[in-house]
Amino acid sequence: MSTDAMRTGLLLALVLVNIAFVVGWIRAARRYHLSGRPGPTDIAIGCLTTFLDTLGIGSFAPTTALFKFRGKPPDELIPGTLNIGLNAAGFLETVLFVTAVTVQPALLVCMVATATAGAWLGAGVVSRMPRRSIQLFMGVALLIAAFFFAMKNVHELSIRHGDIARFLDIFPPGGQAFALYGWRFIVAVAVSFVLGALMCIGIGSGRFAHVSALGLAAGSFVGVFVAFYIVKSLPLTTMRWLVTAVVTYAAISMLRSARAGRAAAAPVLN
Repeated sequence: MSTDAMRTGLLLALVLVNIAFVVGWIRAARRYHLSGRPGPTDIAIGCLTTFLDTLGIGSFAPTTALFKFRGKPPDELIPGTLNIGLNAAGFLETVLFVTAVTVQPALLVCMVATATAGAWLGAGVVSRMPRRSIQLFMGVALLIAAFFFAMKNVHELSIRHGDIARFLDIFPPGGQAFALYGWRFIVAVAVSFVLGALMCIGIGSGRFAHVSALGLAAGSFVGVFVAFYIVKSLPLTTMRWLVTAVVTYAAISMLRSARAGRAAAAPVLN
């Protein structure tokens, strides 16, 4: 099968899956009597974080941080809200980048398929996680994300300043390869499966904030297209340091909430 045929098949499959996603969302809204319209803040968060995502910084960690700063939706609803509300951005970015960047079709198809399989299997295992477990997982995940953001900047610093910062260059944050082979191909596909499962932490029927998810989806159409078509270059290092600080604060706040919940649930001894 030719590269163009595989790319076309992938895009067609994604269109069909996203149509099914929208239908499922509408059914869930009717089943759980979900209603409401997103406000300017919800849309602005979606616009900003999907803008960052399109530039390569990411959206899940910044969105979680902004939700935590805002105080809603509840912590246990954040994972589901992210996956549902940011789906539109994921679809738009996939279509734009798959058509603009020549990536190895077999790698792309396999990673999409394994991530889907991981999400399908993972959702059944972790869908009933309690609030505190979700807070702990998300707090640790945010700290890991902040670490990788910082290492990305440290890597760029070491390139600019040579041996002065070389000792800080623990590992390069990402390469320029458009294809993988051998064991690298296998590792990438396996990691995609694990990430697909981890993204479903705390997700279950009705466990998402409908209005916030709508705001994220609406903002995606602005954030993604502005970043892809209009913004060509930005001081990403400075932006990444800012995101690192915000995400770290949100992680600590999430872990403190989990600790407070544990203290509240502990039995009182007389």
